[in-house]
Amino acid sequence: MKLMNFIWTITFMAVVGAAIGAVTNHFAIKMLFRPHEAKYIGSWRIPFTPGLIPKRRDELAKQLGNTVIQHLLTPDIFKKKYFNEEMKQKANHFLTEQLNDKIFQSDKTITDWLKLAGLENVPTIVNDKIEEQVDVQFSQLKTRFEQETIRQLAPIDWQLKADTKVGEIVSYILLKGEDFFESEEGRMTVRNLIDDFLSTKGTLGNMIQMFMGESSSLAGKVQPEILKFLRAPGTKNMLEKIVRSEWEKLKDRPLNEMMDGFDFEPIVKNVKVYLTGQLAVEERLNYNFLHYFPGATGWTESYLIPKVTTFAFHEAETKLEEVLRKMKLEDMVKEQVDTFPVSRLEEIVLGISKREFKMITILGGVLGGLIGIIQGLIVFFTN
Repeated sequence: MKLMNFIWTITFMAVVGAAIGAVTNHFAIKMLFRPHEAKYIGSWRIPFTPGLIPKRRDELAKQLGNTVIQHLLTPDIFKKKYFNEEMKQKANHFLTEQLNDKIFQSDKTITDWLKLAGLENVPTIVNDKIEEQVDVQFSQLKTRFEQETIRQLAPIDWQLKADTKVGEIVSYILLKGEDFFESEEGRMTVRNLIDDFLSTKGTLGNMIQMFMGESSSLAGKVQPEILKFLRAPGTKNMLEKIVRSEWEKLKDRPLNEMMDGFDFEPIVKNVKVYLTGQLAVEERLNYNFLHYFPGATGWTESYLIPKVTTFAFHEAETKLEEVLRKMKLEDMVKEQVDTFPVSRLEEIVLGISKREFKMITILGGVLGGLIGIIQGLIVFFTN
């Protein structure tokens, strides 16, 4: 009889303890989320409402944000995950492949690319711009011709070079003069000049011819004197002085005085035709990139892309902390958590820890049962 009482007492106390422990833990877990809102009796708020997580949602959201930025999405994690040699090689391969396939090895002409960029009738626009610039440049040039002298327009070294050439020019003129007057043509020219001179003098001219003989005889006497004059050192000095003086005067005159009446229009027109013909914009735009850059694929793969990715990775890694700070991930997490309904938070937490919460309930029952057995033993032995 005593044994049956002992077994009954122990069993009863264990079952009650287990039930109390399991139910208590179950309600404790539920009270983390339930009720979702505060409950009132009149103006009095019922204690433990709302549940712990709804009540502390702002603090939870802030803590989650801090945890994400300090432990989950730190700059070191990003650097280790994305700024490594493997990712750089992948970026190189991807960019090289895209550039080659989409641009350099594409059949699209430069005109097609310009159309994709929204630029239509580019050859016409370019040719119009060329003609416009030619007109502008010639207009500016004419304005300078009207306002400035040769001394102002010509470079100093050009002027110095021209100054040194004066003596050579005078010597050349005298030499050619000698060659001319030594020739039969020069002799005939002197004779004609004498005849023309004497014919204008009337009776005096006839008297001179009577005393001096025929004009051919006079030409034979005058011709050596002309040559003697041309060969005389004083003649060269005189001519050089005259040429230098006139050259200095010429340098101080506006250039348009020397070009007065000169029609620039044909020149402007020819320049436009020449430039548009040489540029041949429309024809040149009808080729693809590979036509102008046959080695572009190899150059981009071996030089351009590695340089670009190295620079981009370096800059990104350098600016990473600043970027993450400006992104304010903790605020983003907090805002998202704040916008979650409490039921959604409960679903997330229970979805992650449902098994653990169930084990806590079972553990509460086990501990309650053990406590009940101990209490039963105490009650049995004290009675």
